[in-house]
Amino acid sequence: MNIFRLAGDMTHLASVLVLLLKIHTIKSCAGVSLKTQELYALVFVTRYLDIFTDFHSLYNTTMKLVFLGSSLSIVWYMRHHKIVRRSYDKDQDTFRHVLLVVPCLVLALVIHEKFTFMEIMWTFSIFLEAVAILPQLVLLQRTRNIDNLTGQYILLLGAYRSLYILNWVYRYFTEPHFVHWITWISGLVQTLLYADFFYYYFQSWKNNTKLQLPA
Repeated sequence: MNIFRLAGDMTHLASVLVLLLKIHTIKSCAGVSLKTQELYALVFVTRYLDIFTDFHSLYNTTMKLVFLGSSLSIVWYMRHHKIVRRSYDKDQDTFRHVLLVVPCLVLALVIHEKFTFMEIMWTFSIFLEAVAILPQLVLLQRTRNIDNLTGQYILLLGAYRSLYILNWVYRYFTEPHFVHWITWISGLVQTLLYADFFYYYFQSWKNNTKLQLPA
């Protein structure tokens, strides 16, 4: 494992911890899209179907369990916790995430490395992760005002994917035959979706103003 992969994993973990901190400590999910969190839960469930059949390393298994458990717990909090669910803005979070799930599944059935159930599900999770942030970004554009923890959560998510791109570049030049076009293109699409948010985040940081996205 290289430093970019490790940094990417730790940044991804930090993003989840920031969101759990907001939900568990403040007892609020204001500004957080349940649709995006449900998509991430689906991403991890379909990607880690091999968790009890294929053992790669203790680190790998631990990270899988952490991301599975945290994503499912966030969805539970937002749907069922008697206090947290009151702060969920259902009227604004109206993105129809089935419009992302179905095309990603169809694309996975058409574009994959091997036509097996596990491989199709893994490919589906890669495609879905690339666009899972869209409901969250739409919600932020509608509400405009973004609190610090939500902003940091999205920043860390974008940073995680950017670090993974550096990991792929590093591995391409240091490992023979390291070519994974499905992962690379999906990761690039995912990173580009964050570009607008990054711009306004760093503008607000530079000018020491509250983060707001244009309507």
